[in-house]
Amino acid sequence: MATKELRLVLTVKDFDRATAFFRDALGLPQVAGWENDGGHAVLFDAGRPTLQIFDEAQARAIDQIEVGQRVAGPVRVAFKRRTAKGRRGSGRRGARILGGPVLTPGAIATSASQVSTASS
Repeated sequence: MATKELRLVLTVKDFDRATAFFRDALGLPQVAGWENDGGHAVLFDAGRPTLQIFDEAQARAIDQIEVGQRVAGPVRVAFKRRTAKGRRGSGRRGARILGGPVLTPGAIATSASQVSTASS
């Protein structure tokens, strides 16, 4: 049986701030929303999902390329965009910018930021 969907779910402390960040700063279109017993959820279209697995050496290497030092935890979320449009101002919308745009192995343009809206 083929996998039909990969869904990444973030549980956040500030739902409105997180929603605004992904919708407004990253420009992800909202495709659904739910309310249940006082709780809220939204579903964004974030393109075609993939699952990558790194060992510690690869994680260090990618952090070195993207940021210049080891910063990522065990989960890394990356958004591939055609342009940097939408990222401008993301630091004011809930992300801490860790590095500027770089070209990673495999010719993927990327930049690193941490979103502070997810709970630990």
